[in-house]
Amino acid sequence: MKAIIPVAGVGTRMRPHTHTYPKALLFVGGKPILGHILNEVKKLDIKEVILILGYMGNKIKAYVEEDYPDMNFVYAEQKKRLGLGHAIYQAEPFVKDDDSVLIIYGDTIFVGDISKGKESDRDAMIGVKIVDDPRRFGVVEKKQDKVVNLVEKPDYVKPMPAIVGVNFINNSKLMFECLKELMEKNIKTKQEYQLTDAFQLMLEKGADFSTFELDGWYDCGKPETMLKTNKYLLDKKTKVIKTKNSVIIDPVYIEDSAEIENSVIGPYVSVAKDTVIKSSIIKNSILNKGCMVLNAQLTDSLIGENAVVDDIVEKLNVGDNSKIRYSGK
Repeated sequence: MKAIIPVAGVGTRMRPHTHTYPKALLFVGGKPILGHILNEVKKLDIKEVILILGYMGNKIKAYVEEDYPDMNFVYAEQKKRLGLGHAIYQAEPFVKDDDSVLIIYGDTIFVGDISKGKESDRDAMIGVKIVDDPRRFGVVEKKQDKVVNLVEKPDYVKPMPAIVGVNFINNSKLMFECLKELMEKNIKTKQEYQLTDAFQLMLEKGADFSTFELDGWYDCGKPETMLKTNKYLLDKKTKVIKTKNSVIIDPVYIEDSAEIENSVIGPYVSVAKDTVIKSSIIKNSILNKGCMVLNAQLTDSLIGENAVVDDIVEKLNVGDNSKIRYSGK
């Protein structure tokens, strides 16, 4: 089995942070988004990971080769942003007709045991989570244990299995054929070639789909959802933190090289390496590598790499190398 992870997106809703880093490398819960995903992939018998690169793909390549040297990566490029289906199709040259593939969306952190979707001999197994109001999600409609239809953002309100972005495809040959057909016939949804449209076409051609249920998934597409994801991840972590004259309110994640003095940190704060925090109160925030926070009170904030925040009492979302100081200084 091979894994396909599309990480070509620009992440416009996460600006200014994605001006300098691709979305898949944004720091949350102690490591980049992609790191959380790869840690789960490592638990499976995956012989090769195909990364679909695009925006700042060189940084993603450098990250995985440094932090995951024991994993086998190959790289495809999505030169034009034409949708998720188009991105997945770029992996086709690396997949043999009899290869099974695991597709994981590169901007979503999932919760639960995905291995239970791997053992089926069906053409495809779609990871889902039951939601009470499905109107914001793509959902599957089933008869007994078989998927009969895929619906994007239905207009009804009742508990439905929402698609979470983890899919095991045993019939990869048919999937790539359907993706190719979408592009040859220029079949688009919202001006893009969609993976769910290819799945629907597979169903229409007689493919046998079912689902496996996950405990949940956490989106990293917007600052507010990124902070919620950070909160969830930190709830799972425990670590002894060394500080100077400071109070740490768990759960937090603080790198050993961070310098913290005379401050109150937490709950739900992620602090990357080489960060300096002095005389500050910070909660429910993410501080990236090398930033400096002095005499500040921050909540619900995202602070970019090497940014400086001085004498501020505010909710902030500032990019890398920014300097935010009280105007009276």
